[in-house]
Amino acid sequence: MKPRYPIYVISKGRADRCLTANFLIRDEVPFKLVIEPQERELYENRYGSGQLLVLPFSNLGQGSIPARNWVWAHALSSGAERHWILDDNIRAIHRSYEGKRFRCKAGPAFRALEDFTDRYENVAISGMNYHMFGLPRNPPFFRNVHVYSCLLIRNDLPFRWRGRYNEDTDLCLQVLSAGWCTILCNVFLVYKMQSMLMKGGNTDELYKGDGRLKMARSLERLWPFVVTTQRRYKRP
Repeated sequence: MKPRYPIYVISKGRADRCLTANFLIRDEVPFKLVIEPQERELYENRYGSGQLLVLPFSNLGQGSIPARNWVWAHALSSGAERHWILDDNIRAIHRSYEGKRFRCKAGPAFRALEDFTDRYENVAISGMNYHMFGLPRNPPFFRNVHVYSCLLIRNDLPFRWRGRYNEDTDLCLQVLSAGWCTILCNVFLVYKMQSMLMKGGNTDELYKGDGRLKMARSLERLWPFVVTTQRRYKRP
């Protein structure tokens, strides 16, 4: 069973350890790996040219925002009603069942969430919760919350990725404030590396130094009536 909608994985500096590409290949799920032109040869050597989409820009210093909006435009031009966009540090998809979490094939998991999302006309974004938050007491899904790292996005929305930090939270707040809904699935979970544990991606560009504080403050400026900056787990 294959996903109905196109899957995009944005990757930078991880040609030798793009975990998401590796597990999708293992599970025989079609996808496109979106990369910057200066890294084309590195990714081709590992994944072949047929798997790649090469961006028309590089090293803009704006995190993944330009690439994410380019992907959105590409998905629109393909005629698809929605598209998946995944971080490049996901190891696998897990199924939560009777209080336990099992590794499962990604294709049926994507398709099941697509089918569930398509039942409703007002769902702008859906996605899978993190493995670490897949608790036995959770309901099958949460409504109207943030969706991170593995998103299924409705293509005809008037919103776009913006800013430089906390783009997932900001996009979800954009759609929620306009009256759309989000779904965060707890039945299928993404088994993902924690941020800042892998080189490449946004680790060097956004997270280093006081990057965490800048991220929190930038979201607070965009959404002052929703967001406050505090310290938890010894970080902003």
